[in-house]
Amino acid sequence: MKLYPKSKLNRIKRGHIRASYDVEKINTILDTGFIGYVSYIYQERAITLPMAYGRKDNKIYLHGSQANRMLLALLEAKEMSMTVMHLDALVLARSGLHHSVNYRSASLFGSVKKLTNPKEKEAALYCFMEHMMKGRWDGIRPMHQQELNRTLVVEMTIETASAKIRDVGVADEPEDYDLDIWAGLVPLKQVSEYPIADEGLSKNIKIPKHVLDYYQENKFKNDNSKGV
Repeated sequence: MKLYPKSKLNRIKRGHIRASYDVEKINTILDTGFIGYVSYIYQERAITLPMAYGRKDNKIYLHGSQANRMLLALLEAKEMSMTVMHLDALVLARSGLHHSVNYRSASLFGSVKKLTNPKEKEAALYCFMEHMMKGRWDGIRPMHQQELNRTLVVEMTIETASAKIRDVGVADEPEDYDLDIWAGLVPLKQVSEYPIADEGLSKNIKIPKHVLDYYQENKFKNDNSKGV
């Protein structure tokens, strides 16, 4: 099992029993998501924005316009951090202070650089697109050179990271378990609905297989479970 090294930067102190530094587990959290929260400093103010990303090995790829202030600020700082989080359940306890959520989160720390080589930029954008939906890159038109020139692509090398995961039930005070108050979990998940064609699309164009595959894999599946 490969682990990220622990340091003052990535070490989880509060709730350390939920901490993980397992590279594979962290990559799974990253690959399950597509949006990360990126922090940066602009005019001496801290700002956090959601950004779509792609991952390959220990690299994270972000892109935007050549004037994107966030990406330019990251390049100036030469380092960045990003957090990805999945909300899995509401934890409803017998007392207010013991309410919680089940979740999986990963925080990344690393260095950044600007990609200027056209082949490297295109490979990064391919990674981004395939992270969003596998097979999508081959289903769209080739990128124009002008589009590539107008796009700023930033590569982050993950140098260290940590994950924090809560996947357990209610933890109430011992004396509260005899109370006539319902407690338990409300599971949450993100699902896909059936694809909707663009209004300007020719009716002769069918939904591509890779889009239907994505829908089938991520649609709501009723497990017929019943709460008591």
